[in-house]
Amino acid sequence: MSVALYVDRRMIEHRPPDKHPEKPERLEAILRHLKRTGLLDACPAGVVREATDDELRRVHSAAYLASLEAADRRGGGPLDADTWMSPGSLTAARLAAGAAIEAVADVMGGKHRRAMGLVRPPGHHALPGGAMGFCLFSNVAVAAREAVARHAANRILIVDFDVHHGNGTQEAFYESAEVAFLSIHRHPFYPGTGLERETGEGPGLGLTKNIPLPFGTPPGEFRAAFRAGLHKLADKHRPELVIVSAGFDAMAEDPVGGLGLDFEDFDALTRDVVDVAETHAQGRVVSVLEGGYNPSLLAGCVATHLMALGSGPAVAS
Repeated sequence: MSVALYVDRRMIEHRPPDKHPEKPERLEAILRHLKRTGLLDACPAGVVREATDDELRRVHSAAYLASLEAADRRGGGPLDADTWMSPGSLTAARLAAGAAIEAVADVMGGKHRRAMGLVRPPGHHALPGGAMGFCLFSNVAVAAREAVARHAANRILIVDFDVHHGNGTQEAFYESAEVAFLSIHRHPFYPGTGLERETGEGPGLGLTKNIPLPFGTPPGEFRAAFRAGLHKLADKHRPELVIVSAGFDAMAEDPVGGLGLDFEDFDALTRDVVDVAETHAQGRVVSVLEGGYNPSLLAGCVATHLMALGSGPAVAS
């Protein structure tokens, strides 16, 4: 099975200051590696477009969108301590959200069963009213809202295995009955959210599942905790679509995160997601890139993830 890829090289033009971890080399390294391994040519290319204001307002406030437009006219600058805009950043962010939207549309429409958005800037920290943690738009949340609004999806499961808690995604769906959210992450760690007691409110009570793990957790324990939490939440929610916030900064030697994982661990995590999707969601999975800040290791992780999504052997380098 092939996995459709959604990528636009204009996302490389998001250029934070030199030495910022979320650098253009991340996406460049992925594309070079996928080309070298043959995966780039083997995977069908999806259409990428910029997300519209109407689509973005399903998650983000009009005032926030206006503030980004104003920052873009000024040529960019810092939005918070970690998050920057440059000329080209707003277009890149709209493309990142649009790639996720189009991937969901194609999977829900039956064109593909599996898809991945190779996007930057990442999205899972972006809040309804502000940028945060390298993120401008909540790419996965925007795509999930579109799945509900335009594709009649009643039950979606978002799975986030980035080393950082997806606080923006959680906030977007904390009271939602349609979208369940699972995050496994390092804790205590940035952004400080994601405790086990955070389980949702109102119609969403019990549909948020956080698995906070301390630094030094053995990879086998990480995988077991992920598998158990994933299957329990999926059996409860019975999703029609699984969306993955695919961050690879839990990888050993990642300069920002790190939880000691290796390629085979991401292979196993991905296969667990595929198992759940096959059981509940007709195999439908959309994955969207989040973190991972060692470009060469990130490239290998993405290749591993793609192969596991396509039920092929893992690629380790």
